[in-house]
Amino acid sequence: MSSKNISIKQFFKYFKIAVSGKEESFTTGSIRRAIFMLSIPMILEMLMESIFAIVDIFYVSQVSVNAVATIGLTESVITLVYAIAIGLSMAATAIVARRVGENDLKGASQAAVQVIFLGTAVAIGISVIGIMYPKEILSIMGAETDLIEEGYGYTQVLLGGNITIMLLFLINAIFRGAGNASIAMWTLILSNGLNIILDPIFIFGFGPVEAYGVEGAAIATTIGRGSAVVFQLGILFFGYSKIKVAVKDLVLQEGVMFNLIKVSLGGIGQFLIGTSSWVFLMRIMSEFGSEVLAGYTIAIRVMMFTLMPAWGMSNAAATLVGQNLGAKQPERAETSVWVTGKYSAIFMLLVSIVYLVFSPQIIALFTAEAEVIKYGSLCLRVIAAGYVFYGYGMVIINAFNGSGDTKTPTYINFVCFWLFQLPFAYLMAITLDYGPVGVFAAITLAEILIAIIGVIWFKKGKWKLIKV
Repeated sequence: MSSKNISIKQFFKYFKIAVSGKEESFTTGSIRRAIFMLSIPMILEMLMESIFAIVDIFYVSQVSVNAVATIGLTESVITLVYAIAIGLSMAATAIVARRVGENDLKGASQAAVQVIFLGTAVAIGISVIGIMYPKEILSIMGAETDLIEEGYGYTQVLLGGNITIMLLFLINAIFRGAGNASIAMWTLILSNGLNIILDPIFIFGFGPVEAYGVEGAAIATTIGRGSAVVFQLGILFFGYSKIKVAVKDLVLQEGVMFNLIKVSLGGIGQFLIGTSSWVFLMRIMSEFGSEVLAGYTIAIRVMMFTLMPAWGMSNAAATLVGQNLGAKQPERAETSVWVTGKYSAIFMLLVSIVYLVFSPQIIALFTAEAEVIKYGSLCLRVIAAGYVFYGYGMVIINAFNGSGDTKTPTYINFVCFWLFQLPFAYLMAITLDYGPVGVFAAITLAEILIAIIGVIWFKKGKWKLIKV
């Protein structure tokens, strides 16, 4: 048998082990194997998350241009929810991974409970605002009157049911930190499967279910995510993962909660900086009309799909850093990051070539509008020019987070997004009248800057000394 056949056979063997979740120890043995075992389910999990967006856009683009623009404006606001969820999830992954590396599974379970408490409290507050003021939210984002009337139901349902987003993120972060990445993956497969089935039913109507239009996409997504959260809680309480929660554990523990909040503040801060800058970019884009906004929205959704494997690898790096620092192996943690970053950059290079060559054909899969295709493909090409840097940058930034050092990425995001990206985008797009291409260029250059600063700071090694 040839060596090629042997390597293919080994790949599928390890792939099966990775998705089954049978391997949970990542502080010994081959680093490349550890990266593979964590990355595969995390990449699949991230792909499943992005399929939500792709499926919604695919169906909603058949409703109207306004419907697509509604999703874009609402998602730019809902990213603030993502910011809090991701910030908390970074703390959850870092603390759980560190406790698992220290072989303190009880401490990991205690942290998990406090994460769920905190996420639920925040989500309830956001739900009240989303249910009461959906029209006002779209108006602030620059939406025209007809768009608001057609799309406010989508905003109301998605923000009102944001607890499903919050808990889905947080509980999967707990699983990832414990090394149970395959459980997080299967959770997203469940929620995605339901979303794919329910989307056309609620958007276009079927049998006794009336056609809700763009609002139907939010209803389907919320039901899909909510079902997945029930599945997650079942796993936590019935002990199918390394982290096990009992009814007696459902008590507020001030010390654990304080530590969680302390670590998560940096994570929430860095993503609030990033996502609020995204909101302002969307506000600038709204100046150029619904066709440009729709093209930009479709392009970003397509990009998010191909960014997910890199996000998956960066999450793997975060878990490896946390567990290996807990096991008192900082050099193994660092090596894991450099190797993961290399794989991520190679993948992103291949994707960027596809975008540069085929972007009009890709956007045309979602719309027949010539102007939407024009600006969507332009967005893909300009932003893809920096994809190699994105690959490295994501891994480096998440490695800081995995160590519990969430402050450094916050400072980096502040400089690159608020001090550079937003002023540059406004200057190019509005002041110098370059239009949408000015915004696209600002996004690319900011991400390149993040990667360069991140690598320089990571080499200093101060993240190895963080205690959580």
